Amino acid sequence: MKKYLPFLTILFFVIFTSYSQDKGKKYNIRTIAFYNVENLFDTINDTSINDEASPMMELKANRSQIYWDKIDKIGSVIAQIGEDMANTSPAIIGVSEVENLSVLEDLVKSKHIASKDYGIIHYDSPDKRGIDVALLYQKRYFKPVYHEAFNPNIYRDGYKVYTRDQLLVSGYLDDELVHIIVNHWPSRSGGEAKSRPSREKAAYQNTKIIEKVREKDPNAKIIIMGDFNDDPTNTSFKEVLKTKSDKSEVGDLDIYNPYEDLHRRGFNTLGYRDNINLFDMVLISSPLLDKGEKDFSSYKMFKAMIFNKRFLTGRTGQFKGYPFRSFSYGGYTGGYSDHYPVYMYLIKEKK
Repeated sequence: MKKYLPFLTILFFVIFTSYSQDKGKKYNIRTIAFYNVENLFDTINDTSINDEASPMMELKANRSQIYWDKIDKIGSVIAQIGEDMANTSPAIIGVSEVENLSVLEDLVKSKHIASKDYGIIHYDSPDKRGIDVALLYQKRYFKPVYHEAFNPNIYRDGYKVYTRDQLLVSGYLDDELVHIIVNHWPSRSGGEAKSRPSREKAAYQNTKIIEKVREKDPNAKIIIMGDFNDDPTNTSFKEVLKTKSDKSEVGDLDIYNPYEDLHRRGFNTLGYRDNINLFDMVLISSPLLDKGEKDFSSYKMFKAMIFNKRFLTGRTGQFKGYPFRSFSYGGYTGGYSDHYPVYMYLIKEKK
């Protein structure tokens, strides 16, 4: 894993501060984030899903203590994402690998973020293990007006793949309408090549959601986030979503992926069996992209980042150098998640 991203965060802060002072301008800064929180399950057996297969339910002892420790740790991470620039935790954060609404309610009550008054948007998905995606939002910054869950209806070898829904939430970030799509695409179980069509179909479902949004809002400000189980250069992005990594090539209807450049430079959000990947991303539609005009009269992306502070990285053992995971071989490690969070700053000049 790259070790110098915290230095880049400091450098970015210095550059942004200097830019603001030189121009005599002040900005609203909002952090938009995504975090795969790694099997945030409660300790109660739900007979309607296969939660017995979750690491939490496999624990032989101290489940309640471990559950609340995990809640505390995830809350502490969320509290810090973007705080150094925005002076608060994310205005909007998508999460994945949550079991139900109850664990989210416990999470937003964590001592680290309770004062932020996060709202929750969540649907139970048909995933066999019962893991879902959800959106958390600070009510003072974001006002949802519409939300809907879409299942990609994926079939493999003639059988339906009961995977996670894709969550669409539309609402006002301060006074600007934005549309967020939260994803957790099918895993690479069975191998990348064999499972690739499932993620391509998940990407296709994103294109249909985008079309639906643009029917009512042709110049829609769309934010696509998630754990995609694909890298930025895989076919799901380059051939289905047709993402662009060069700002100068982004047309009015294109999707810009700032994480393709980070991936090219060696940054990653997870590691497994000596493979490192950048599966977690936040992408945007053209109206949220500053193409060099330095026009921040409306919200535009200023910087995309990976939150990989040192305490989130394992220091010993098999997972040294990888995200400090919570569970391993049926036991609790005391870590946070097997994924790093990702985030971006949207900024707008104050009037």
